[in-house]
Amino acid sequence: MTPADHTGERLLGILLVTGAAAIFGLAGVLTRSVDAEPLVISCWRGLVGALLITAYVFWQRGRAGSPKSMRLGWRGWLMALIGAANSLAFIAAFKYTYVANVAIIFATAPFLAALFAWLLMREGVRSQTMLAAALSLTGVGLMVFSGVGNGNLLGDGLALLMTAGSALYTVLIRAFRDTPAVWAGAVSAFLVFALAWLFTDPLAISVHDALILVGFGVSFAMASVMWTEGARLIPSAEAGLLGSAEVPFAVVFGWIFLTEIPPVASMVGGSLVLLAVFAHAGRDWLQARARTV
Repeated sequence: MTPADHTGERLLGILLVTGAAAIFGLAGVLTRSVDAEPLVISCWRGLVGALLITAYVFWQRGRAGSPKSMRLGWRGWLMALIGAANSLAFIAAFKYTYVANVAIIFATAPFLAALFAWLLMREGVRSQTMLAAALSLTGVGLMVFSGVGNGNLLGDGLALLMTAGSALYTVLIRAFRDTPAVWAGAVSAFLVFALAWLFTDPLAISVHDALILVGFGVSFAMASVMWTEGARLIPSAEAGLLGSAEVPFAVVFGWIFLTEIPPVASMVGGSLVLLAVFAHAGRDWLQARARTV
């Protein structure tokens, strides 16, 4: 591969990952733009997204010379159940607290993943990760404390639950290497769809909401594929740093489209979290660059 080809691949990877972060950052705005209850939103977002991701999975299998098994086993079903719970908590959180709060709390997922990896796999935790985790959790504590008494505590709690579940899911992907993780994610969306049909009426929505929910599902699938393909073209540290841009994207979109301005305590706590996340990701990126020079 020529240097020009390598540069072109890297640029494409940067654009794909950054674009995925921006699209993921629209989740709060799209959720709040629909009047339907969280279970219905999760149902249609999951169904449309899962169908598209499933099509992508089978397309990838067709390109491979020796396609991997699609059998989930108990590990895959465990991941699918956790993924379904995460999806429900994620959508519900946007209904009960600020978009910025959900996005910033979710930014702490890498640190919780490091904790779960240590607990479940005995992986070592770097001192810089521990320091960043302590700073980010302090920020989250301020945000959650500010939600006591003003109606945001439930949403912040759901965001924390979703973040912990997502961190656990990330660790299980590494622990269960032979399990088709992308397929498990698609199955989790189908589980949410089935649950919605049992406990609510997903068809009882307006045409306006239906169009937004279809767009929500398409954007979810598109961002997932963009992230998957883009992360393959650039170093992991760089992908992690660019992926962190989802948080400021979500905050800015909430401000532009919803005119939502979080309270001062949330902004202070969020600033601590963002400082921890970007400092940690930036340090990893600089260390990775130094090793390649």
